[in-house]
Amino acid sequence: MIQAWSADDVRAAEAPLLAAGTPLMQRAAFALAAVVRRDLARRRAVAGPDGELRDGPVRGARVALLVGPGNNGGDALHAGAYLARRGLAVTAYLAAGQVHAGGLSALHAAGGCAVRVAETGPAAAAAAAARADVLLDGLLGIGARGPLRGPAGDLVTAVLAALPAAGDPARPWVVAVDVPSGIGVDDGTVPGPVLPADRTVTFGAAKPGLLLPPATHLAGAGAVIDIGLDLPPAAAVTRREAADVAAAWPVPGPRDHKYTRGVVGVVAGTSTYPGAAVLTASAAVLAGAGMVRYQGPDDVGRAVVAARPEVVTAGGRVQAWVLGPGLPATGDDDGQRDRARAALAAASGRLAGAQPPVPAVVDAGALSLLEHPCPAWVVLTPHAGELATLLAARGEDVDRAAVEAAPLRWARHAHELTGATVLLKGGATVVVGPGGAHAQADAPGWLATAGAGDVLAGLLGTMLAARAHEVVAHPERAAQVAAAAALVHGRAADHANPGGPVAALAVAGALPATIAALLTAY
Repeated sequence: MIQAWSADDVRAAEAPLLAAGTPLMQRAAFALAAVVRRDLARRRAVAGPDGELRDGPVRGARVALLVGPGNNGGDALHAGAYLARRGLAVTAYLAAGQVHAGGLSALHAAGGCAVRVAETGPAAAAAAAARADVLLDGLLGIGARGPLRGPAGDLVTAVLAALPAAGDPARPWVVAVDVPSGIGVDDGTVPGPVLPADRTVTFGAAKPGLLLPPATHLAGAGAVIDIGLDLPPAAAVTRREAADVAAAWPVPGPRDHKYTRGVVGVVAGTSTYPGAAVLTASAAVLAGAGMVRYQGPDDVGRAVVAARPEVVTAGGRVQAWVLGPGLPATGDDDGQRDRARAALAAASGRLAGAQPPVPAVVDAGALSLLEHPCPAWVVLTPHAGELATLLAARGEDVDRAAVEAAPLRWARHAHELTGATVLLKGGATVVVGPGGAHAQADAPGWLATAGAGDVLAGLLGTMLAARAHEVVAHPERAAQVAAAAALVHGRAADHANPGGPVAALAVAGALPATIAALLTAY
């Protein structure tokens, strides 16, 4: 599991070490320089006599440092000094009048050069930096707020214009020092220009902005350097990894049967949108549900059973509900909204004399049925537009673009307003519940296709049904299950057609092999 702590938590953990004279900057800079040398050597790999690739030489490689006024600039300067002493040609481009004095002195002593951007102008500095082999972004650190402004903003804008196109072998390898300068460190927002990193080397702990969209797409590969911080037990944001999902997956044993495996009730699709029901039910079956019960119009039920003969259309016991895929928010719905409304009330425990409450997934057209506060074992799965509609109906002045710009903020607000766990779908998925926030970035861009959300809903319903009693007893675990579902969904998309287009039904079809691969690997 990747855990990220807020800027305040990291600074508080650094304070006693700094007071004791612990050389945190030197530790960070040495590790940063080591990562840069390793990355560069691998990028220059050469084939040996046996055909195996071996690290290439780094001596003489050009390194450009973009240096701001704070400690991240100091980290970059000290790292530059280490690199210069190893034979690399290092030039620092100083975007502030005052930079870390010790770092600048170390760089000069090691034979590195420094150029003041105020004297050359940002365009000339950017043109020179863009010709380097490696470019380190040390302009701003975790104490910065808001977009890049002034000389730093001008320099990054000029560098973005000067860089060779992505994929061009002349394009430098970009390494962000602690965080890409200009991102929202704690919320992942991108309020202004940001230099996309190929790698972010972060110190002490990952920062939330490295995991959260939209900034996570600008952070590149990660490297967390342990500098000895004593951090709080609760992280601000977590990202589940394959081993975490495998360890928590309920694998059936010899005494299990279909009812202990979990029964998923599905209210999805209409005569106009029967495919949503087929996709949802298919995903639930293929993810390992003990049984799937479908509720809906007869013609849709026949289509579901034709596609998945395992599905039952009779009523009965349900251990988790999936409500809403393919349901219109208004207009003719073949009675589906009434069925979904009744199931949601039962799942939430609002029906006297009904069976005990169970988890539920509320998607698409069923999101408009949220008329009462929900328990956290109800998981909402909107995309940005649907979340904006849900919030606007509750008096919030927000549109899709605003949700996409600050997903954590609005997912958290929706959780506060509804009580439900919120899984906000997107290129990176954000999940917010009473136990905190999670962010998953496992899906290829090809997964942005019609029906993919229906597959996710069916998969999540199965995962919740298998742990129904646990999730109702410990509602904060609904978010953990939802984050795990996002990981499996993304991996199934990649498994269905690695590196290329994928259809939603193919994602559902890839679920059994994806789950088996997770379980056998860990």
